[in-house]
Amino acid sequence: MKSYRKELWFNTPTRVAFVNITGQVQECIRESGIGDGLVLVNAMHITASVFINDDESGLHHDYGVWLEKLAPHEPLKQYRHNDTGEDNADAHIKRQVMGREVVVAITNGRLDFGPWEQIFYGEFDGKRRKRVLVKIIGE
Repeated sequence: MKSYRKELWFNTPTRVAFVNITGQVQECIRESGIGDGLVLVNAMHITASVFINDDESGLHHDYGVWLEKLAPHEPLKQYRHNDTGEDNADAHIKRQVMGREVVVAITNGRLDFGPWEQIFYGEFDGKRRKRVLVKIIGE
């Protein structure tokens, strides 16, 4: 069995963003030389997410609106976490809802997806550098 590891780095210009990283993950699979196996893609920061869904701008807008209603950024004083001097308690909650990671099958050197599935990096406390781990195992 072979193993491959790579870090992808992101620095979004906005506090909240959804970035399609499917192409970058597929490129990692190509680099790995693994034809059949599994790829783990996980956000290595507790205010960011990796998830699978459709690449449709209306859906991404809806996610942003829904998440802000669920865990609004302001007022900052509504969260005990922010008593420490932080201002990102909402980002921790948004990450918990959207998830930390995805695992996808690799078949014949390609992501083995259903219709419309794509991999996204979700940022909830942006404007700084963060990383995503891509770990691939297989033959």
